[in-house]
Amino acid sequence: MADLAAHYLDEIRRQLRGHKRMAESAMAQLEDKDFFTTLDPESNSIAVLVNHIAGNARSRFTDFLTSDGEKPDRFRDREFEISTTTARGEVMRWWEEGWAQIFSTLDSLKPEDVYRTVTIRQEPHTVLQALNRALAHYAQHIGQIVFLAKHLRSEQWKTLSIPRGKSEDYKTAPPKTHSREMHKP
Repeated sequence: MADLAAHYLDEIRRQLRGHKRMAESAMAQLEDKDFFTTLDPESNSIAVLVNHIAGNARSRFTDFLTSDGEKPDRFRDREFEISTTTARGEVMRWWEEGWAQIFSTLDSLKPEDVYRTVTIRQEPHTVLQALNRALAHYAQHIGQIVFLAKHLRSEQWKTLSIPRGKSEDYKTAPPKTHSREMHKP
């Protein structure tokens, strides 16, 4: 079981790093003004999504094993508000701080911790469940970031995966080529 738990922790780190890299590759294609653009009044900008992910990460991964994942000083609704004076650099600082908290916590976990119980909003979760919950949550929002960035860049968009009409080329290419091509910044 310890081998499986160790493999799981390695895999969750790999998955989260990949999602972070994907979001950053999408965001790198944007001009500053695009970062704060919403499609309609009910939509979130990329800046808001980044702020929310960062706030969630800080809350969930601070004192991960010893305190509830919903910290008393978290005001989730504020994560969906961005001041008109907020700069892209500040939002990206929040992003990096949130991810640093995630990876610091993941690096501190031991295989035996995977079976421990933690709480989120006073609801018990195994560490495995809590990490899967975070992965799914961040993947959903990163998908929104990629969608919005692709929409805003339109014909200037540089794909983050296999380009349209090129799937057949990837069937015969060596696997290492796929990985490098799909994750170029």
